[in-house]
Amino acid sequence: MTPFIEVQGAAIPLPMDDVNTDQIIPSKYLKDLHADLAEGFLAFQRRRLDGTRITDFVLERPQFKKAPILVVGANFGCGSSREHAVWAVQAFGICCVIGHQLAEFFIENCLKNGVLPIELDVYEHQQLMQDVILADGHSAVQVDLRNCQIRGLRGGVITFKIDAQQRRMLLEGLDEIDMTLKSMIDIERWERCNQVLEAKSVIERT
Repeated sequence: MTPFIEVQGAAIPLPMDDVNTDQIIPSKYLKDLHADLAEGFLAFQRRRLDGTRITDFVLERPQFKKAPILVVGANFGCGSSREHAVWAVQAFGICCVIGHQLAEFFIENCLKNGVLPIELDVYEHQQLMQDVILADGHSAVQVDLRNCQIRGLRGGVITFKIDAQQRRMLLEGLDEIDMTLKSMIDIERWERCNQVLEAKSVIERT
């Protein structure tokens, strides 16, 4: 997994609450192994039933093509535990999702795939959303995971919180298996000690 240190670029405003995983990546894109997940990302919001594009929808606007940051409404990623939702976000070029109360499964899947999920309190989230909407993709936002800061718009700085282990996993590009392997020496030491204690217990009983 590629380490996440920081990212800078346009931020996409998506001020919609309760966007679920079936909206993020419709089920028809899950049935085709060769489906373009970038095209599937919010497909029903981006295209009409006849397939024509809704050009004024935010993802279809040129300044947001391959934008690396997505600022969403509350409860983004709710619904199922569908990992394809994060894959679709990544396929579009997004590597950081910022919102208020992101769905738990969505956060877990982000961390497994090297996407940084950031949760802000209500006031900071509303302020950032307003700033991103006003910037309209023409001013860069910087997300710095080392210092846990969002910088750029109007010169302000927002400090965010993230679990220490989750932060380490992203900074070092580690998944859960990698984290376990890093502790292998301690695990093996514990197993040896446990075996000794079990052997000692058997001897004492005989």
